[in-house]
Amino acid sequence: MWNLTSDNATSKPGRTLLPVLTVLFLVSYGLLTMLVVEQGRTIDSQRSLIRLLFEDSVQLSHIKGKAIQKQQAEAQARAQSQKKSAPAQSVPSDPRAQSPSTHRPQAGAKNQSTSKFGRPLPQKPPKDTVDQGDDRRTLISI
Repeated sequence: MWNLTSDNATSKPGRTLLPVLTVLFLVSYGLLTMLVVEQGRTIDSQRSLIRLLFEDSVQLSHIKGKAIQKQQAEAQARAQSQKKSAPAQSVPSDPRAQSPSTHRPQAGAKNQSTSKFGRPLPQKPPKDTVDQGDDRRTLISI
C-alpha cells in the first residue's frame, strides 16, 4: 500500500506539465514563424530600396557625365576662340620659338577642374622600421 500512494504522488506533477509545455512549444513555434515572415518582408523591402538607389546612382552619374562633357565642350570652344584671337596679336612665325610649357599648365588646370585624375594623390605616411604587433594575438606556448 505504501508503494501505491508514493507512485501516484510522483506521476501526477509530470502529467500536468505536459499540456503547459505543449502550449509553450506551439507559442514559441508561432513566434518563430512570425519572425521568419517579418525578416522575409524586411529583406524584400531592402532589396527594392537597393534597386531604387542603384537606379538613382546610375541616373546621377549619367547626368554628371553629361555636365562634364558640356564643360569640356565649353572649354574647347573657349580655347578655340582664344586661338583665333591669338593670331591677331603678335605671334612669332616659328612654332619652335613658342615655349610648350606655357600651354601645359592650362591643360593641366582644365584636367584638374573636370576630372579626378588630375588631382594629386595624398602622401602616404612613412613606414616604421619596426612594426609593432598586437600583443593580444601573440602565441604563447610552453
